[in-house]
Amino acid sequence: MNIVITGSNSGFGRLTATTLAQAGHTVFATMRSAATKNAQAAEALKATSPNIRVVEVDVTDDGSVSRGVDAIAQQTDGAIDVLVNNAGRFSMGVQEAFDIDALRSLFETNVFGTARMNRAVLPFMRKQRSGLIVALSSILGRISLPTAGTYAATKFAVEALGDALRDEVQGLGIDVVLVEPGAFPTNVGSNGLYADASHLAADYGPVAELPQKMGDGLAQLFGGPMAPDPQDVADAIATLVSTPAGKRPARVVVDKLSGDPIRAVNETYARQYRALCEAFGIA
Repeated sequence: MNIVITGSNSGFGRLTATTLAQAGHTVFATMRSAATKNAQAAEALKATSPNIRVVEVDVTDDGSVSRGVDAIAQQTDGAIDVLVNNAGRFSMGVQEAFDIDALRSLFETNVFGTARMNRAVLPFMRKQRSGLIVALSSILGRISLPTAGTYAATKFAVEALGDALRDEVQGLGIDVVLVEPGAFPTNVGSNGLYADASHLAADYGPVAELPQKMGDGLAQLFGGPMAPDPQDVADAIATLVSTPAGKRPARVVVDKLSGDPIRAVNETYARQYRALCEAFGIA
């Protein structure tokens, strides 16, 4: 298969690229600044497998997405079988401390970047009447927590786009799956967007301290014997790729420590989603 992955320079994206390439697929590992800032990561990734081809794509830029996907299509004679929307940015902090421009940049990557990539590959998938679109959501795409509301809002939006798109394209032979990881030791936290709430700390009290407390707790978890393995996410995506078309689940939770509440939400949601569709006469 010809597989496109965004944000492949590190984390889940890099692991997914190497995992799928080792399985024999042709992987177009996209990233921004592939010839400059991420040049070392790009070369290291290409060295892992001859099946990996690095392509410059900045998901926040319309022109970059169009050029990147067109370049991939030229190499594959228009056959794009899988898109993995992995590129994303984490954020944390009390909402009042974020300025709107910062929030806009967060949505630009996490939400609009996903929409851009979907729009770019769908013409090729529609033409071939097949395809798989995977979107990296989060357990925070189902339940929002204090000081994680900005990040959760972007992942709630990714979930909404995925749910609607799934039913829009299923008649075209295209599957859409949302992958919902929990907390994993990747570099997503180090590249996150954090609000400075020091001027609000007196009023918010313990709430303002939640990001630090959660960060300390995760650092302790990640340094212990129960640390979750990011490879689990790559393996979950590889399983989706190998699953026959039309047999893939709507969602996959990848979280051995705190995933059960999210799985329960998903089970209830699926039933109520069908009921709502019936109520609107679109079952």
